[in-house]
Amino acid sequence: MQFKLYKDVHEFYNDTYDVLLRHESQNMILLGNIIIGHEGKDKKEWRDPVNWLMATVSDENGIRLTALMTPPFNLTLYATDNIIDSKAVNCLVEGLKDHEIPGVTTEKTLAECFAKEYTARKGLNFNITMSQRIYELDEVNPDIKQFGTVRLLDEKDMHYFPYWLEAFSAAKTYGKTDMSIPQQDGETYRYHISAKKLYILEVDGMPVSMAGYTRVLPTAIGIAYVYTPPYFRGKGYATSCVAQISKMALDKGFSRCVLYTDLQNPVSNSIYQKIGYKAVCDSLMLKFE
Repeated sequence: MQFKLYKDVHEFYNDTYDVLLRHESQNMILLGNIIIGHEGKDKKEWRDPVNWLMATVSDENGIRLTALMTPPFNLTLYATDNIIDSKAVNCLVEGLKDHEIPGVTTEKTLAECFAKEYTARKGLNFNITMSQRIYELDEVNPDIKQFGTVRLLDEKDMHYFPYWLEAFSAAKTYGKTDMSIPQQDGETYRYHISAKKLYILEVDGMPVSMAGYTRVLPTAIGIAYVYTPPYFRGKGYATSCVAQISKMALDKGFSRCVLYTDLQNPVSNSIYQKIGYKAVCDSLMLKFE
């Protein structure tokens, strides 16, 4: 097995792109990130590849394991064709022995395999931050009840959007569901406006829910930032919002929409399945301590 550490994101992209494309939906984060780095159009926050950790493990048949970390986020991995080779995992752990890895987020079996080897080598422990499921959709259920209209987030939403975004982040990270006090500067919130990927669902002129696009892949697009304030929940607004922007993406020519869910949240999993999303695989977010 041969370990290779990359300094050039374009070389990493050229070596791994076709391999990652074999499981496009599963590799939404990995594939989406190397596309961002390769294009170099957006270097906001973690998107600048100058600080990325990029590596592969290969044998005589080609790449067996791909690894990418975009600090401050976890390491993401893909075992080619989902065939996990313990020798490749050991080779990767040895190659990364001088690097600090906060955790790993990837397909469940591979996440556990890497975490056990890495923490044993480093004298650490690991625990589960989130159990996730990756879903994909290629057709929206036509029976979904539609409410209101969706529109792009814009400047007139700045009086409430920071609270919604912080609440979404808190729910994702800490399991909290109420609106949090904005922690970022105005530039962060306006970045989301300028990116033109977030949508607001309005009912009778009132903003009631949001959802948006994340990474753009060759034939698929990621869905995220799904949030409804507590006082608007239970009315079907999130379902309608996600269904509408999913249909918009398919109408634009994407073959699939892809999203991650928290398996501890049965409501969101039920909503997405009702819309037409089908499970691809389970994923774990593990933290090293």
